[in-house]
Amino acid sequence: MRMNEMKNRIKLMLVRGIVLAALVIFAAGAVSVGAYAAPLDEILAYEINAEVNQDATVTLTYHIEWKVLDSDSEGPLSWVRVGIPNSHYGEVLGLTDNIKSIGYDSDGGSYMRIDFDREYYEDEVVVFEFSVVQDYMYQVDKLEEGYTVYAFTPGWFDDIAIDSMTVRWKADKAYSWTPDCLNLMGNLVWMETNMSPGEKSTFTVTYPNDAYGFDLSKQIEEGDSTSGEDWFYIIIGLVFSVVFPIAIFTTIIRLVSAAIYNASAAFGPKEKKITRTKIVYYDSCPGCGAVRGEGKTTCEFCGRDLIKSKEVIEEKDIKGSEKEAAKFTKEGEFRYTDDPNTFINVHVVPIPRPARSYSSGRGSSHSHRSSCAHSSCACACACACAGGGRAGCSVKDFYRTNLKLSMLFRRGRR
Repeated sequence: MRMNEMKNRIKLMLVRGIVLAALVIFAAGAVSVGAYAAPLDEILAYEINAEVNQDATVTLTYHIEWKVLDSDSEGPLSWVRVGIPNSHYGEVLGLTDNIKSIGYDSDGGSYMRIDFDREYYEDEVVVFEFSVVQDYMYQVDKLEEGYTVYAFTPGWFDDIAIDSMTVRWKADKAYSWTPDCLNLMGNLVWMETNMSPGEKSTFTVTYPNDAYGFDLSKQIEEGDSTSGEDWFYIIIGLVFSVVFPIAIFTTIIRLVSAAIYNASAAFGPKEKKITRTKIVYYDSCPGCGAVRGEGKTTCEFCGRDLIKSKEVIEEKDIKGSEKEAAKFTKEGEFRYTDDPNTFINVHVVPIPRPARSYSSGRGSSHSHRSSCAHSSCACACACACAGGGRAGCSVKDFYRTNLKLSMLFRRGRR
């Protein structure tokens, strides 16, 4: 009897293996086709304003200008999904009249699904805004005792290029931040341009632990502990989820490799686009007369902007009157000329350089579009959009606040 049971189990495993192999081969075919996918949409502007609330939640306000490039292949645009940090959210508001409905979508990650009041066709641009109050975005004493760190990676889009992305984070009570950025009108401002599909950036802001009402039970969780009683299930899980699939994947690795090569061969090595901005500060505040502090862009006393003038240095000027500017090629703000109040701000963006003529093909998607999410790390995205539309992707529950597989992994506690 036991032998028959064992045979039945082996047959069941073989059936599952065949099904898995079919799914893998189907997915590989989708990859090879997707390598030639033509973009269906383009994001002209992607702006996020962030403000920390007294209870340490963050109000994220999104402004997106979404252009339809192709409404024939997959139909017109009627809804999208935009990635948010995780499932721990509060109030959600649609801020523009063209939003018919907005709600949380957990299919494949953490998103907000926005349905529009009409369909959008080729060359039309839909401009929409919404806000969400987000929790579980910080870690107490992460880098240094006594300080709490927020990490924010705006949701990215695996199939859509972003012409311009701007993140403004209210600077009130902030102790430090990375990477370096402009501090304008009380906001930390990060800007990216010409972002390729799948490209992403991460920003961190650090506060003293007493700045807001940080709750140890609402931190981002970085690790999980596994008890001894779970090892049996882990081993079984590894056999069926890792060892067995490896044997199948090796049979199609050439197909996947070819698809990746075809997708990447269209571009040569990356060049750098360097934007240099000459900034002249007042030596003292034009409002209250206070002396400008080192590295300050706004008055510490009255909050007034201390920038006297700001001018982008054009390429023709670098070869002429602004030759010294050519020496500055790294990201950041540096002293410029002998005037102690004149600085140069350098912003570097890597851009792909076409290596040969390329005509992009079609991607896999459905008649609607959605954007998968990470986040936060807004969370923010390393994902293949599941259940897809034509939108982008962001990391699926990047902060690990909604872990499954409870039989295999037990969440660790500090």
